[in-house]
Amino acid sequence: MGLDYGSKTVGVAVSDGLGLTAQGIEIIRRTSENKLRQTLARIEALIAEYHVTRIVLGFPKNMNNSVGDRAEKSLAFGEKLKQRTGLPVEMWDERLTTVAANRTLMEAGVRREKRKDYVDQIAAVYILQGYLDRAAFQKHTES
Repeated sequence: MGLDYGSKTVGVAVSDGLGLTAQGIEIIRRTSENKLRQTLARIEALIAEYHVTRIVLGFPKNMNNSVGDRAEKSLAFGEKLKQRTGLPVEMWDERLTTVAANRTLMEAGVRREKRKDYVDQIAAVYILQGYLDRAAFQKHTES
């Protein structure tokens, strides 16, 4: 499962059974950044529904590779996910995924006012797909 954790949304993607491709499934919305109970409960339900064994959480480092406030919040959220689900949580550098997601939506002809409805889910797909591609490459180079 790939997650794009934002201040009021969490984009969610899952992989196919073979771990080759990522598909966006939903955006979890909350009214306040600190209201995580329902968000965590929804993630747990999706973990059960999709038989998730690992979580890949976007890690929004700054462009100079430093860890800022948003990245610190993602690390804290990752710890909550580990404690609540018991699953391994891998942090994945997500720099420019939102830019790429917006570009994809623009190229698909999605109007500007509608892009915000999809951008977090598409960013979660980019996060998970990057992780899956690296895992496939590592597997290929080890054989």
